[in-house]
Amino acid sequence: MIFVILGGGFGAITRYALGNLISRKNNTPLPLGTFLINVSGSFLLGMINRLFLSHSINQSLWLLFGVGFLGAYTTFSTFGYETINLLIQKKIMTAVIYVLLSAAFGILFAEVGFHLPI
Repeated sequence: MIFVILGGGFGAITRYALGNLISRKNNTPLPLGTFLINVSGSFLLGMINRLFLSHSINQSLWLLFGVGFLGAYTTFSTFGYETINLLIQKKIMTAVIYVLLSAAFGILFAEVGFHLPI
């Protein structure tokens, strides 16, 4: 349990800091910070999952990084909130593109991370 708590704390701090940095540096119609965080988190979770399933890392590291850090680093709730805000602002096409790109790239990068030769 302590590994999940520690990893989750660092993951949340990293998401918050990186999200703010990306948002300040980019002015795009898509919520780029959340998109990049979720796609990179999917990639890393694919890698960590592969390491765990192949017994290259132990359960403590899986709980620290896979469950804790990446569970807090990626954010489905913010993705949902940002999508709803786009819809409220009547940016329907932007919302649809955001949802489709997030799902497609999240799955693609999780797959790439999982099959990366490590």
